[in-house]
Amino acid sequence: MADTSADAGLETKPPVGEADVAAGLAEVREGIVQAARDNGRDPAGVHLVAISKTVPAEGILPALEAGQRLFGENYVQETAAKWPALRERYPDAELHLVGPLQSNKAREAVALFDVIHSLDRLSLAAALAREIERAGRAPKLLIQVNTGEEPQKGGVVPGQLDTLLAECRDTHGLAIHGLMCIPPAEDPPSAHFALLARAAERHNLPILSMGMSADYGAAIQMGATHVRVGTAIFGARARKA
Repeated sequence: MADTSADAGLETKPPVGEADVAAGLAEVREGIVQAARDNGRDPAGVHLVAISKTVPAEGILPALEAGQRLFGENYVQETAAKWPALRERYPDAELHLVGPLQSNKAREAVALFDVIHSLDRLSLAAALAREIERAGRAPKLLIQVNTGEEPQKGGVVPGQLDTLLAECRDTHGLAIHGLMCIPPAEDPPSAHFALLARAAERHNLPILSMGMSADYGAAIQMGATHVRVGTAIFGARARKA
């Protein structure tokens, strides 16, 4: 079941720019440790990706100062604008692209990001392969799986995962490190997390990127290695009109 208490807590979060980032980060870290221990897992096996999309550089600094080093962004252009200066101060920061990626942005993405979570089609695989070879830089690549088969959402449908994975490896020579999913908002997430975990196990993929602010506990229970948490750390983002 979805964590309704977590959902309720998120609704009362102050907006980005007003939230106590260090306190939110500490609370999420404690939650991760507790969820891991409750499920017989080593907390060190669960990595927190702090989702800093739409958060200005000055709003990210408190998390960096508190020792957070993994950050997730949705947009190439936004990342290119705000992260170079931050990385000058914190060169060990690791950037994860968690949003959809257009093939024509592959060059910038390969240059900027250490992990790309949203590989979901052959045309993007081909573009990434070209840029990785050109740049001599290889971000870790995860395939996004559209576990709910939602037409408006990115990701390969589960029935086509095996084909895409084989093409990425055999045709384009890409090393795939894991899988990512975003369950439908109206569904209990655990079934989707379990589906992704089974697929990763079947293909011997070590990284499972799943779980966000409201459901990361359920994701950890199902084996998540990376949870993507933004609102619980940085505050509520303005809803799109």
